Amino acid sequence: MEPLQSGFALLWAKAAIGCQSGPNSRIVRALLYSRQKAEGRQPPVRSRLELLIRIWPVLRVALAFLALVMILLPGSLSLSAQTAAEPLATLRREADILWTCIAAFMVFLMQAGFAYVEAGFIRARNVVNILMKNLVDFSAGSVGFWLVGFALMFGPVLWSGIGLSVPGMADSLLTDAASGKPDAFNYAFFLFQVVFCATAATIVSGAMAERTHFYSYIVSTIIISSLVYPVFGNLAWGNLLIDTNETLLTRLGFIDFAGSTVVHSVGGWLGLTGAIMLGPRSGKYQNDGRIRPIFGHNMSMAALGVFLLWFGWFGFNPGSTVSVGEGSFAVIAVVTNLAAATGAIGAMILSWILFRRPDISMSLNGALAGLVAITAGCYNVSPTGAAMIGLIAGLIVVLSVIFFDKIHIDDPVGAVSVHGVCGAWGTLAVAFFAHPDFGDGTSGLLYGGPWSLLGTQAIGVGIAFAWAMFCGFLIFSTLKFTIGLRVSPDVELDGLDIIEHGNEAYPEQDS
Repeated sequence: MEPLQSGFALLWAKAAIGCQSGPNSRIVRALLYSRQKAEGRQPPVRSRLELLIRIWPVLRVALAFLALVMILLPGSLSLSAQTAAEPLATLRREADILWTCIAAFMVFLMQAGFAYVEAGFIRARNVVNILMKNLVDFSAGSVGFWLVGFALMFGPVLWSGIGLSVPGMADSLLTDAASGKPDAFNYAFFLFQVVFCATAATIVSGAMAERTHFYSYIVSTIIISSLVYPVFGNLAWGNLLIDTNETLLTRLGFIDFAGSTVVHSVGGWLGLTGAIMLGPRSGKYQNDGRIRPIFGHNMSMAALGVFLLWFGWFGFNPGSTVSVGEGSFAVIAVVTNLAAATGAIGAMILSWILFRRPDISMSLNGALAGLVAITAGCYNVSPTGAAMIGLIAGLIVVLSVIFFDKIHIDDPVGAVSVHGVCGAWGTLAVAFFAHPDFGDGTSGLLYGGPWSLLGTQAIGVGIAFAWAMFCGFLIFSTLKFTIGLRVSPDVELDGLDIIEHGNEAYPEQDS
């Protein structure tokens, strides 16, 4: 029994030493030491110094290896970080390109929205004509912007601090300067700006609807897309592609994030000059001062157009980030939607009060007014600010439509009120509602910001108005006294569809 007991004791002692803990660890060690010495085996090292002497050769090699690792590791980590950063930067750039293209596709769909709104708000005999004008806005406008406008708007400026670039084909700005190969981001940026340009041009067609020669309109839309829109766009956005460009309004700190003034007001004021030069539709204003309403033929079509525009605006405003960034497009989308909603509600309530019934055309235009107004400040305002901007825009658009009717300026779809007037309001509203916690941290007057911002915004609005009105009167008066601008009374009575296009939107079907 003694050998067996001794064996159990030895196993117990080894297990205890392996645990390296417990109140009896010293006793166990002593027992194990005595046992091994009695059997004539080398006893374990009993002091730390003896242990260190025994393992020093191995320890020295380990320390040398550790020193070598410490020398080489920083360089290896730096190289690994650089290697990892390159794919990450490429991924972010490609994500930005994808987002910008998707946003551009959504804004392109707004052309269908404009076509449907304008077609719904006019009479059935002129629907083909307005659809053709929307088609030519984008088609001819795209070519003109590519040939002249893009370089004029975003090329290197001629006078730093003032602006203006040399007109020319866009190709030179779409390639990588180092390699000479196509730059994918610049192509995406070009596409996004093309659809913006088309938006500014197509606003004009609504204000001049039902009485304008188609061929005259083609000439005007080419000039607007190639020259008028890009020149003012250069003053406000000339540094978007080449960040070293300094133009008049960028130097002053003018804020128009997605184009309440650059796109919408410019288009609205051009439409105003066109409506003035054309005169009202036959029978709209009576000799005794009464105003005869001319109702749109299809409110279902108009409503669908507004919803298409509302959807497209989620590309228009959030897409103006041209970057996924930190997800700021989500914030912009929320404030955009709120402004549209409160704009529709405000217009509906005011029309209900004034006309004793909620008017659908005013309500639809109220939604568009809210969208137009929030476009300038969508990056800088809070949801509460956006709701207020949209609500006020909804009230303004109703009063503006009534005002222009009172002074006998005939705007069949309310384009001047929606885009011109509410675009100006939205741009000025930035100076009041800009929130320091949003966007670039600019503070409006309601948050302790300076009055100088209001002055800067007013300067931008004023320049846009003066430039668009001057160019509009120059273009439309030239067309009026050369090739003709307005159709004859007979053509207007019969409808432009049959006379100018030989077609009808709703041909009678033989039974």
